[in-house]
Amino acid sequence: MNTQINNQLCYLTYGANDEAWGTIITTAGFQRISPHAVYPPSQHPKSYNFCPQNGRILNEYQFVYIVKGSGQFVSNHKKKHAVKTGDLLILFPGEWHNYYPDVDSGWDEYWVGFKGAYIDYLMNKHFFSPENPVLELGISCSLVSLYEDLLQTANNEKAGFQIMLAGILQHITSTIYYKNKNQSFADAYILEKLAEARRIMKTEIEHPSSPEDIATQLGLSYSWFRRTFKDYTGVSPAQYQIQLRLIRAKELLSQTSLNITEIAYQLHFENGGQFSTFFKKREGLTPKEYRDWISAANSKKKISSQSELQYDLLFIRN
Repeated sequence: MNTQINNQLCYLTYGANDEAWGTIITTAGFQRISPHAVYPPSQHPKSYNFCPQNGRILNEYQFVYIVKGSGQFVSNHKKKHAVKTGDLLILFPGEWHNYYPDVDSGWDEYWVGFKGAYIDYLMNKHFFSPENPVLELGISCSLVSLYEDLLQTANNEKAGFQIMLAGILQHITSTIYYKNKNQSFADAYILEKLAEARRIMKTEIEHPSSPEDIATQLGLSYSWFRRTFKDYTGVSPAQYQIQLRLIRAKELLSQTSLNITEIAYQLHFENGGQFSTFFKKREGLTPKEYRDWISAANSKKKISSQSELQYDLLFIRN
């Protein structure tokens, strides 16, 4: 992390093409607030500035990352909450909020403001919520680096900069979600059990144990195992096994000469028809159609490589 970075405040323009992309960045910055300093500084536009006694309401989202110091946060959905180094504050449009550093500590903060259809979609799907606006991420060098990349791009304002900023913001958003998700699974016992479950599933693709049997092998109740596994991976144990089976089917179709029926039996299907139904339901192609498609794609690649080789030889001779 760059401890020498100067205060930076960016308020950004955008056009119709930027809005059509799905995300626009309205503001980004970094501020170092010294102990006993006035907060927020007066350099901000009136629509962004606020008084800690009154708070404010924005018409956009913001991610505010506290990388040094401590303070307080409160909002419509969150009672007054102590903020510490490594916490990330999520500000929601239309949601009254207030936050400020402790007088004796001050703080260093990065922020980015944004809006658009893409982020509205994520919020509507409850990836983030006003009920949980303070995320305890800890200090992340990768997240700080993304904020600094975003600030550099914003300051340069080259052609298409808003589109580039949208890409960096998507990476920031994904990193925040990933780190927050994994904070919920810090218990080594839980991680060990989940890792062992996935190891069993990956080694038993062709002759899988049932999720209930796997839970029993691990000494876990099935209901706890299923719930925790889905919270961690995003899919149930049974769905995870189906995805592994599908990946293995693709490998056998593309990398072996086994016929469809032989692959079906190897993957523990009753017959080729059952396997074809399973495969088409998930891929939109029958196993034969998938194999033909892979074969055609490989043939085109081979022809292209041969053409390039012939061109190179001709170039060398001339």
